[in-house]
Amino acid sequence: MRVFISGSASHLARALLPRLCDDPVIESVLGLDIRPGWFEHRKYRHVQADLRDVSLAPLLQACDGLVHLAFVVLRGRTPLHAMRAINLHASQRLFAAARAAGVARQVHLSSAAVYGSGVLVNEAAPLKPIPGFLYGEHKAELEHWLTAHYPDVVRLRPHIILGAHAQPLLKALLRQPCYVRLPDPQPLLQCVHEDDVAAAIVLALRQPATGAYNLAADDSFSFRDAIRARSRVAVPVAPKLAGAALSLAWKLTGAGGEPGWMEGVHRSLTLNCGRARNELGWCPLHTSRNMLRR
Repeated sequence: MRVFISGSASHLARALLPRLCDDPVIESVLGLDIRPGWFEHRKYRHVQADLRDVSLAPLLQACDGLVHLAFVVLRGRTPLHAMRAINLHASQRLFAAARAAGVARQVHLSSAAVYGSGVLVNEAAPLKPIPGFLYGEHKAELEHWLTAHYPDVVRLRPHIILGAHAQPLLKALLRQPCYVRLPDPQPLLQCVHEDDVAAAIVLALRQPATGAYNLAADDSFSFRDAIRARSRVAVPVAPKLAGAALSLAWKLTGAGGEPGWMEGVHRSLTLNCGRARNELGWCPLHTSRNMLRR
């Protein structure tokens, strides 16, 4: 199998590329990213280009598989129209080009953020991302488009992805000594290890899967308890104060997530991952507890 991967310099790609290149079924991997490549392997070739305007047909020619990772997670100071152009228009362009090139196996890395909230939600649940959380809104909009135009594309929906190469913002949030003060019972979340997500991508490439699959570790946690477990002096912060601080930091520096991120702190979101287990043969090897502890 010859695989094309967009976003090949992304955080998750650092866990995925070695796994792909170590797989005897994978003959070659062609990566595309706007940033320089970092990975070296005899099976791998990197192309530095912008997904929005690069000529895709020559790159996808003779490819059997596609993995789409390229996506703007943190808007920062990126203009809204530019974020949308990458997350939606460039993604749609890629899948259309892959279909025209006859790429048989296509995998899109979506997100559990498309649900917004819920307890043990399965893949049939409606997509209701948190209003103002642009990353989740764009993921949901792209999924609706894929369902309408290319329903056979595999759409993986991982929860919070942790691991050695996790988003720095996620690491910073989990290492800070503060948490948002909320009434009990605390909202519950899950996470999933980057290696387990990479394993699911490879499984989806190697078998005739279609549609959406949830990915998460079996156990859940609250943000408050995760902070308390790491810090001897954990300080509760009022929700309004935390929201104001996030909004101010984003407006002044572009750091962190836009204000819509704060709403997720108030909501539980846990996943039913039975479909991935039963149809892909996927089983997470890492628990939320161990990921948070490390």
